Amino acid sequence: MASDLFEILHEDDDLLVINKPAGLVCHPTKGDERSSLAGRLRLYRGVAETVHLINRLDRETSGVVCVGKTDVAARELRRLWESREVEKQYWAIVHGHVKKAEGLVDAPLGADEVSEVMVKDCVRPDGHPSRTRFWTQWRFERAEGKFSWLRVAPETGRKHQIRIHLQHLGHPIVGDKLYGLDASLYLKLTKGELTETDRKLLILENQALHAHTVRFVWRGSGYEFVAEPADVLVDFIETVNDEEEELYSE
Repeated sequence: MASDLFEILHEDDDLLVINKPAGLVCHPTKGDERSSLAGRLRLYRGVAETVHLINRLDRETSGVVCVGKTDVAARELRRLWESREVEKQYWAIVHGHVKKAEGLVDAPLGADEVSEVMVKDCVRPDGHPSRTRFWTQWRFERAEGKFSWLRVAPETGRKHQIRIHLQHLGHPIVGDKLYGLDASLYLKLTKGELTETDRKLLILENQALHAHTVRFVWRGSGYEFVAEPADVLVDFIETVNDEEEELYSE
């Protein structure tokens, strides 16, 4: 079901699940109420309503976001997330051909103390334990280069975990300005200084990361929510050079 605020995947008395579009921040900024997911949720439910975001996605990451509609439901759902009883799967399009059909990135994460960007983290031996599984769905080639479409499942929930782990694997996410091919692009973005050359390097306006599926058991029932990706991601995968494509099915 769709509204003019967001696509609704599910709604009942306790739970609202939406497909967040890429480019929308979760928390309010200085813009109007439509400029953030929390603001749109207040418009949808009424300005006096409290917004309980159970999970959050980066501005440029699209996909499943769960919202508790009552204080009790929000507490119960947050405990599920904190106890790692929620299965999350993402789609990611990365640079290069990932050699392995599947694998595990087990690399601790912590603050990147040498970066000019305060919010940036990195792999470091003294960081927090972090694990991300991945499955290679398709290796393909376009005019811009070689790419892989991955299905990714984070086993821990660290900040920017998937983005950092895929960069650490040697295959950064297409369009990622902070953990992509050129980290200086993030600072240029914040200053409004991205050039046309920079945008061609990024290829996509937003990073190619999408929270596709969320599964969990709550109050004795199983839930599964699937958010279909935007056309721009699907088109990027499907527009390939036929002689180079190589499909992997499980």
